[in-house]
Amino acid sequence: MPNRRPNKKPRADAESTRRRKMKQRREREEGGASAPAPDPNEPVRLNRYISQAGITSRRKADELIAAGKVSVDGVVVTEMGTKVDPSQRVEVDGQVIQQQVFDYVLLNKPKDTITTVDDDRDRGIVMDLLDDEARAHGVVPVGRLDRDTTGALLLTNDGDLTHRLMHPRYAVEKLYLVRASSPVKPHDLEQLRTGIELEDGLAKADRATYVGDDPREIGLALHEGRNRQIRRMMEALGYDVHRLDRVQYAGLTVDKVRRGQWRRLTPSEVNRLRRSVGLKKLTF
Repeated sequence: MPNRRPNKKPRADAESTRRRKMKQRREREEGGASAPAPDPNEPVRLNRYISQAGITSRRKADELIAAGKVSVDGVVVTEMGTKVDPSQRVEVDGQVIQQQVFDYVLLNKPKDTITTVDDDRDRGIVMDLLDDEARAHGVVPVGRLDRDTTGALLLTNDGDLTHRLMHPRYAVEKLYLVRASSPVKPHDLEQLRTGIELEDGLAKADRATYVGDDPREIGLALHEGRNRQIRRMMEALGYDVHRLDRVQYAGLTVDKVRRGQWRRLTPSEVNRLRRSVGLKKLTF
């Protein structure tokens, strides 16, 4: 009789390999986005170089180039499509710039903190909460949360991504938890959905619903981002906002991130975010 017992060792080896690869993948994912560095030997278009320096988006960079505000090795360049070697000296408005690795930070913004990169009144700002590496990369807030609003705030030096996330065309969704001064009436929820006329035009929520059993707490989904929009909408209906927390931005949440703390996005989060606004995936 031939021995029909299966040889288990190859299966064990295959299983071991599969687990090792899964572990490596998980470690890459959980380690945060190790931003890809530009290839130092590959010429790039000038507008992309400026964008990768965190100055602005490529579209805005084209405007700077056309305006004669960009020079390469001391010579003003106004021709679109010009390519530069990363070793060349590029200046914008007389300031030397350099390509940087991309960095993506998600902060759980605390109350009484200003969404800005600098404050001449020496108040607490969101940049104070980051580490030296993130600040050195030149990350900036994508949009803003007012001083008393808490929750998810993305900061990055990816100029193209920032530009598109803030552009109305891409209708990036934000979810908020609102605690009002008094129970919100059902017809006011409907009013939030159908629209409220503010001094800068009609404002409405994509969705508005109760959260839990307390009618003072409601959830709002918006894709607009006007100044103090939710507070003004609620005030127009006769409610003060006692607490406003952004619980989700473009699908990103601050679950497991304590108030005032932050984390780097995983590579899969970065690429999901980029694809959502029509940008190519990055290779990590």
